Amino acid sequence: MYPILKAEKLAEKIYLMVVKAPRVAKNCQPGEFIIVKIDEVGERIPLTICDYNREEGTVTIVFQIVGASTERMSSLKAGDAFHDFVGPLGNPSEFVHEDIESLKNKKMLFVAGGVGTAPVYPQVKWLHEHGVDVDVIVGAKNKDLLILEEEMKAVAGNLYITTDDGSYVRKGMVTDVIKDLVNVQGNKYDVCVAIGPMIMMKFVCLLTKELEIPTIVSLNPIMVDGTGMCGACRVTVGGKVKFACVDGPEFDGHAINFDEAMKRQQMYKTEEGRAILKLREGDTHHGGCGNCH
Repeated sequence: MYPILKAEKLAEKIYLMVVKAPRVAKNCQPGEFIIVKIDEVGERIPLTICDYNREEGTVTIVFQIVGASTERMSSLKAGDAFHDFVGPLGNPSEFVHEDIESLKNKKMLFVAGGVGTAPVYPQVKWLHEHGVDVDVIVGAKNKDLLILEEEMKAVAGNLYITTDDGSYVRKGMVTDVIKDLVNVQGNKYDVCVAIGPMIMMKFVCLLTKELEIPTIVSLNPIMVDGTGMCGACRVTVGGKVKFACVDGPEFDGHAINFDEAMKRQQMYKTEEGRAILKLREGDTHHGGCGNCH
């Protein structure tokens, strides 16, 4: 069992939990994820790692209620425990393996949308701890849905906040802030990392391609099983079939077929849709079951 040390509601339908999981905390890196199960019969829920403390053996997760399992999970309190807490899974962010001095010479921009702020935070924190300051844009629908503001302020070189309705700091989309930073303020970025809703990542990538800024996106929002066996996170990247959970979750945003991915994500929500996808995709429907390649 994996005890929950802290359970906190961050915003409407968004929750944070600190879980005692020493082996995961010892080995995880920014960009990776875990899978939790509430009990023996519970659904497997893939969640991005928001933070970790190797000395205390804890992992912080942030999740949003999207269905029955996460609704049930939101009722857990400090003192309760997860039956399973498996990880780290996926691949760490590419910069983890880069030379630190080279990273210090790069101008990096992170763009977080909604709950995407959670997976952006450990990446920015890791870079800050290694002496690399980066610009961060955080977008939310309104002030009440903004999360981890103070935590992000502590690690970002420059933090820019925007809300769709203008209820906090400034009104506009994250793409409006990118345009302002590049076209008005004259900033030149070597790389952009964008994490958030699929539609947000799509339009960020359309803009950064126009601005000639290489862009990495994380496709953790489209996972279901988390091990490649369900086929939910299948995505076309540069004309090739990839699976976010085993090949990613990070990919070249300019190479992703976002329209196909979003349409497929909607189809996967229904039993009929999953049956159609399985029929159409044949042996390539799954990615990690060992029988498809």
